[in-house]
Amino acid sequence: MSVRIDAHVHLWDRALDPQDWIDPETMAPIARDFGSSDLKAMLASTGLDRAVVVQSSNSVAESVRLAHLDPSVVAGLVGWVDLTTDVGAQLDLIRRDATVPLVGVRHLAHIDPDPDWLVREDVALGLGVLDREGLCFDFVVRDWQLPQAAVVSGRHEGMSFVLDHLGGPPVPGADTRAWAAGLRELARRPNVAAKVSGLVSGLTPGSWRAEDLADRVRIALEAFGPERLLYGSDWPLVELGGGAVAWKAAVDSLLGELSAAERARVFGSNAADLYCCR
Repeated sequence: MSVRIDAHVHLWDRALDPQDWIDPETMAPIARDFGSSDLKAMLASTGLDRAVVVQSSNSVAESVRLAHLDPSVVAGLVGWVDLTTDVGAQLDLIRRDATVPLVGVRHLAHIDPDPDWLVREDVALGLGVLDREGLCFDFVVRDWQLPQAAVVSGRHEGMSFVLDHLGGPPVPGADTRAWAAGLRELARRPNVAAKVSGLVSGLTPGSWRAEDLADRVRIALEAFGPERLLYGSDWPLVELGGGAVAWKAAVDSLLGELSAAERARVFGSNAADLYCCR
């Protein structure tokens, strides 16, 4: 049986890694700590085996702690390092005595004060270190940053990149033309894959149906193909939009025309191959 991997989840202990962006009133479902046991229960509810944990804050200390999670449920870690200074030393710190492999790095570029952070020369040097270390880089961007992601992935042709949350398509009912053009251009880079994730985390539970997201998933499938798409729940944030079970069912429905082999790639094999986390 193929490995079944959720390619995008978060875990946090707020006493150790404060998540100041969580509003306890408007984000009550996620205003608590989430650990390996919670993740195991979520994976069981969605029929998956393990997950790739992704950083939540731009903090090496957080990444060090996440690297010591339960490897029976955590297949790998997409952590954070400051790409502008001494990247190798930071990677060594995260990897020291780690129980789960560091498989990639991410920076919260979508909220970075510098709108041109992705295309900076000092960042390019840091990406070069990741490339030499065999690590992926996850793009977390707004739709207007997709052209920057295309530039970066074109400059580092030998490196693997993963686009989180399909690059932040507009909410159902909004104009998707600019996003779709940026996504298609980025997908022309063969070293870029994309996660079908995060599409409902900002929506109100009960306000959406799978059909509302069909055009976005169709565009992504046409652009990347099943060989470069990864399923991700964006848990626990997905609980703000109806929950992991509802999201998994929606993706199952939207990818219903894929063959069994193609579905196996989206729901695990692609993540295992890309992140080298079998």
